[in-house]
Amino acid sequence: MAGGGKQQASSSVFSIRYPRAASSIPMAKVLAFFVVLAVSSLCFFFFPFASSSSRCSPDLNHGNPFEVPFPVARGSSVEIPGDTPPVYSFVASLEKFLASGSEAYGGALDLSREGGGAASEEALDDAIWSRDAGKMVYVYEMPAKFTYDLLRLFQSTYKETVNLTSNGSPVHRLIEQHSVDYWLWADLISPQEEADLFYIPFFTTISYFLLERKECKALYREALQWVTDQPAWKRSGGRDHILPVHHPWSFKSVRRFMKKAIWLLPDMDSTGNWYKPGEVWLEKDVILPYVPNVEVCDAQCLLDSQSQRSIFLFFRGDLKGTLKLGAELTGAEGVVVEEGSVGEAGRQSIFCLSPAGDTPSSARLFDAIVSGCIPVIVSDELELPFEGILDYRKIALFVSSSDAIAPGWLVSFLKGVDPRKIKEMQVNLAKFSRHFLFSSPSQPLGPEDLTWRMIAGKLVNIKLHTRRSQRVVNESRRLCTCECRLGNNTAAAPALPFTR
Repeated sequence: MAGGGKQQASSSVFSIRYPRAASSIPMAKVLAFFVVLAVSSLCFFFFPFASSSSRCSPDLNHGNPFEVPFPVARGSSVEIPGDTPPVYSFVASLEKFLASGSEAYGGALDLSREGGGAASEEALDDAIWSRDAGKMVYVYEMPAKFTYDLLRLFQSTYKETVNLTSNGSPVHRLIEQHSVDYWLWADLISPQEEADLFYIPFFTTISYFLLERKECKALYREALQWVTDQPAWKRSGGRDHILPVHHPWSFKSVRRFMKKAIWLLPDMDSTGNWYKPGEVWLEKDVILPYVPNVEVCDAQCLLDSQSQRSIFLFFRGDLKGTLKLGAELTGAEGVVVEEGSVGEAGRQSIFCLSPAGDTPSSARLFDAIVSGCIPVIVSDELELPFEGILDYRKIALFVSSSDAIAPGWLVSFLKGVDPRKIKEMQVNLAKFSRHFLFSSPSQPLGPEDLTWRMIAGKLVNIKLHTRRSQRVVNESRRLCTCECRLGNNTAAAPALPFTR
């Protein structure tokens, strides 16, 4: 956060610097290098185990290039010793944010207000493409009815909505667990003319649940009109715009008109119930975690709770969508199946069942992770957050739905897991939990940070299609005609025959 919230609209979210060209190396330095190399080799020969102690605390993703932190630029949200500790509660953070009077923007050149038309689009295009380093995100200064008014509506009705439900789920909890739009908005600010990406700060989940249906749809149409009128949108066709639609129902009536934008999603349900063909795919969009409903079980908590994990396999929720699985597990030794949210029971369990809900994803998965309970994922079409960075095999077990409902198979499979593997996965859970805890200010390698890292990896392709769309002529092929009929299908590589 720069300048206390959004007081100054100039903050770099991530900055990628390019390496300088290598210069020639004097011969003396080359000789010195070989001398040092020889001495180092001798040291290694005589002291082969000198560095073994460092292996006791391996990096979370050893060898992963994303583990190297991006250079810290001005206004970035990196925790500094002595600063205010991060706030992880959505409600507490929102109250602090609104009380700070962060509505005043200043210092940003908004080219959308300079007459519009082709001239403003061209000016913005020239300003953005004149730079060769430093990736920036611009947050639109949308009218308050799309942003602050909705935040205040949630704040003022929070106590009233505690007992309201949507399909049996508390409305306030649904809003909180899909509040990624708030956490990311609070982490961003950057001038438009310096931006590579454009964030749309419209709280689509709050408006969906707290406004009347007619009023909500009207607001959606107004937001669509406002965004698509911006020069930046017209310049790229929306390809470099980030649209938070984390609840599958949010913005549903108009989002098809913004399908070229980067959507921030909870999953990619391919049944057609939530998303239509051509709207979402992994190469374009980003999967984000639900905001956990439980407090994190850190390394100390995990250590203290090891002897208290008396439940072998735990599930709390609705198994109506997987009746066969519920029938299979009911009455099994060491298995607890209850209705409700995970709560404290997650800290008392070794394994936590995470089946698909009404969508392939569920908040239960992230509640289990931050509770130190090994997730057992039974969701054949699940897409996971930040999977280009994180290896979920280190913290979770994946089971096909057909295996899970086979008589006696699931419990037998889990009882066959090596105790050493269980302990290793529990240790990894304590390390991974930081990646799923939204906070203010955001933390290094937290979900906000990983979101920008995932989006940064899409920039080259975004710029390719933006530039291509700007130079095509009437006879050019307007769109690539390759069609993926099996969306997000990653098949195992075929075995190659041995050759002599």
